[in-house]
Parts: sequence; structure tokens; C-alpha cells
Amino acid sequence: MTPVPSPCLNICALDAERHQCRSCGRTIKEIVAWPGLDEVGKRAVWARLEAAGKVGSSVLKDEERKG
Repeated sequence: MTPVPSPCLNICALDAERHQCRSCGRTIKEIVAWPGLDEVGKRAVWARLEAAGKVGSSVLKDEERKG
């Protein structure tokens, strides 16, 4: 299985009220936890971002098609 890529867009802009990045949509807790998350945890973050409309077509599905 292809490793789960980070949703980071390298345009970090934290929203202090919502406690999340305005660019990638991850919460501050998700950003801090990302390096230690297993593949299941990382996929859960991606699923939340997709459900929130922060990402369009699934990057994970695109990666899996390549692999």
C-alpha cells in the first residue's frame, strides 16, 4: 500500500478562532499528531477533510491508482 501523503500545501495560515489551518483544513491537533499517526489515522484525517469539502477528488484514491 502507498504511504498516505500529508495534506499540507506548504501555505500555513492558522485560524486562531477555528484552531485549524486555513490552507489544508487540518486542526492544530491533527497537524501536531500527523508524524505519529499510523496509516489508518492519516486516512481518517483525509476522510474528514473530504467530508468538510477541504479537498476535492481524493488524493488517496489517485495514489492508490498509481500504485
